[in-house]
Amino acid sequence: MKTVLITGGTGLIGMRLSAMLKARGYRLHLLSRSNKPVENYDEVFTWDINKGEIDLAALDGVTDIIHLAGAGIADSRWTEERKELIINSRVKSLGIIEEALRRRNQRISSLISGSAVGWYGARTDKMLHIEEEPAADDFMGETCRKWEFAADSFAEIADRIVKIRTGVVLAKDGGALASMKLPFKLFIGSPLGSGNQQIQWIHLDDICRVFAEALEKQSFSGAYNASATESCTNREFSKELAKVMKRPLLPLTVPSFVLKALFGEMSAVVLEGSRVSNKKLLKTGFEFSYDNLNTALENLLNP
Repeated sequence: MKTVLITGGTGLIGMRLSAMLKARGYRLHLLSRSNKPVENYDEVFTWDINKGEIDLAALDGVTDIIHLAGAGIADSRWTEERKELIINSRVKSLGIIEEALRRRNQRISSLISGSAVGWYGARTDKMLHIEEEPAADDFMGETCRKWEFAADSFAEIADRIVKIRTGVVLAKDGGALASMKLPFKLFIGSPLGSGNQQIQWIHLDDICRVFAEALEKQSFSGAYNASATESCTNREFSKELAKVMKRPLLPLTVPSFVLKALFGEMSAVVLEGSRVSNKKLLKTGFEFSYDNLNTALENLLNP
């Protein structure tokens, strides 16, 4: 029986993924700030990223690691302090685990690390971005570059390193969709900014299956864009969301200057977005359960 250590395992992806892996017969360890028992996990261990401390027993018998830890990109304004937290929660946390493995002279079969399509930066263009491109030079690109560099540092102690560049995860409860649907519930839903920015989305079940297959298939290696094949702009997404929720779509967009005034630099998360290719993921044999936006939204909002 394989034992998998999961960081960030109580978040949106972590809870669904842990249930999926538990059903497949894995033994699961969770690294958390508290040792309180958590559903699906066999054992819970504590760590303190700020202090660089970890319960080394968390690594006992561990064959693989899934790294999901990271402060929310869009949870609050990007002050310098917040930016530091966003990066450290992803990068420093990996460094703590790497150091612990090296101290124990312990090798693992795979490190499956989260990343994001933010690798390509906060920009709206006509390109179809692929994994081989360098990271953008803005904050989102810098965050993903440092995140993936920290994962790559496991090269001497892991047989495989996989980096999943996740799109916007759509889920029934929580996540981005909860914020997206609120204006429509209030009958004030409309596109944001130009409305031309791409939304690279993926259903929660599909992103969890990506992580599960990356864990189980030896052919997975390197970076993968994980978003549905069907591409859509913010305007198209808003139109489909209004249709599924049976709410009106206001003809006017929310002006960019309003969002910039409210959220500052962080407004780039919703005001910019480019298309990414998922061909590399599809070549592994992965098949989406929800590759159509209408089908995904119907499943989540009108099950």
